[in-house]
Amino acid sequence: MRSEQVSTRENSSVKKGKVMRILGIDPGYAILGYGIVDMQGNRFTPCAYGAITTKAGMAPPDRLKCIYNELTEVIAKYEPEVAGVEELFFNTNVTTAIMVGQARGVALLACANSSLDIFEYTPLQIKQALVGYGRAEKKQVQAMVKTILNLKEVPKPDDVADALAAAICHGHSAPSNARLAKILGRAK
Repeated sequence: MRSEQVSTRENSSVKKGKVMRILGIDPGYAILGYGIVDMQGNRFTPCAYGAITTKAGMAPPDRLKCIYNELTEVIAKYEPEVAGVEELFFNTNVTTAIMVGQARGVALLACANSSLDIFEYTPLQIKQALVGYGRAEKKQVQAMVKTILNLKEVPKPDDVADALAAAICHGHSAPSNARLAKILGRAK
C-alpha cells in the first residue's frame, strides 16, 4: 500500500466551524485509490491519500481480503464521517467489470462495517462537480483536484486523484444531500 499523509485532524489548517472528514474511493481490483479530505465551508484540506494494491498472482479471495483489511485500517486511522464512492462504468470487458465490482463491494462493506454513511457518484457527476462539465477529460479533473487541494502535483496513480475527486464531489453535494434527506424524513 502506498500512502501519503498530508495532515491530521489535530494539525489541520482548518480550525473554525464544523469540519466534515470525507473518504473518497475509486474502486479497483489491482489498485483501489483512496483520498481523505477535510471540508469546512467550501474549503477542502487534504488529510491523506494513497492506493491499496494487490498482486496479480494472488488468489482472488486473498486480493479482496487485502483490500478490505487495508481500507478498514485507513478508515480506523483517519476516522472519516462519510464516504463518496465512484460508481462503476464499463462498456467492454465483462471479466474486469466483475472483478472490479467485487472489489467495490468489499470497499462498500468496509465502509458500512465502519458505520460510514455512503454516497455513490457516477463519473459524470464527479466531473460535473469538479470541472462544471460532465464530459470533461481526465486531465481536467486531475488539474482541479490539484488546484482545489493546493497540491504541488497531481497524485499518482490516477486512481488516487480519482478518489480525491470523489471526496470533493461529495463535499460539493453534501448540502443538497442533507436537504433532500430532511425533505424525505431521513435526516439523522
